[in-house]
Amino acid sequence: MSGPTPAPGVSVVRPGPGWLPDAVAAAGGRLVEPGPATQALLWFGGDLADLRTALASAPGTRWVQLPSAGVDAYADGGFFAADGITWTSAKGAFSRPVAEHALALTLATLRHLPRRARARTWGEPAGTSLFGADVLVLGAGGIARTFLDLIAPFGTRTVVVRRQAEPVPGADRTVTTEHLGTELARADVVVVAAALTTQTRALLGADELAAMKPGAVLVNIARGGLVDTDALVTALASGRLGGAALDVTDPEPLPDGHPLWDLPTALVTPHTADTREMIEPLLRARVEENLRRFVAGRPFEGVVDAVAGY
Repeated sequence: MSGPTPAPGVSVVRPGPGWLPDAVAAAGGRLVEPGPATQALLWFGGDLADLRTALASAPGTRWVQLPSAGVDAYADGGFFAADGITWTSAKGAFSRPVAEHALALTLATLRHLPRRARARTWGEPAGTSLFGADVLVLGAGGIARTFLDLIAPFGTRTVVVRRQAEPVPGADRTVTTEHLGTELARADVVVVAAALTTQTRALLGADELAAMKPGAVLVNIARGGLVDTDALVTALASGRLGGAALDVTDPEPLPDGHPLWDLPTALVTPHTADTREMIEPLLRARVEENLRRFVAGRPFEGVVDAVAGY
């Protein structure tokens, strides 16, 4: 007579957070070293060579949890080509703090706060209100949707650009990427909240920036590679754009002495839309939920689309 089925083996590469053993046990799993007993692998960041080594030692892995919302590094590294593995990310889990930062950057740029923060004289009154503005959001994930919720009280007219034209809650219209140029010409504010893939790299290049409405502002809280940095510097230096607020840059970190630091209409924050203190409880909630779903055989949250790359 066979005994009870052993709890599924869950491994972590490198020591995990202190709450992890209790979370694994509460879900009905058991912590094991990466190896033949591993069925689930939890990755909390580090050298991707270590992740590759762990996967090679654990051929029975069926699920890998990643710690970030963006997964471009894993896609570029070819990890998603592995057969039989479901990959989950933190996409959607960090939407509130990132969307909050996007709103802060939007208001700061419209109100010319980058220029005023550097001023040493009274100067001329200037600024643009977000109320009633035309806002274009690139992307339709959790950050984009939360940002739409945050700006709803401002009575903005909102358009979302995404791969498919399915409606997005909170947006007045949804269009596909082939209409990007037309929508850029209408928007007062352009917020970049899309995933970085081979198809979206430099989504906003020189032509797209030139298509933007004169005086419009750009906010990027997604990935620096979505915007052509040199083209953006040129557009800002010409005075055609009203400003740009960037929490992400290409390259990143943005080097000391880079032209963006000196442009009075540029505001750069050092990838702080979701600090470690903000995201730790959110990541914990995602991991704990997916552990429960894994043991119970239910669908995961934040499943990575290996073909789309996010």
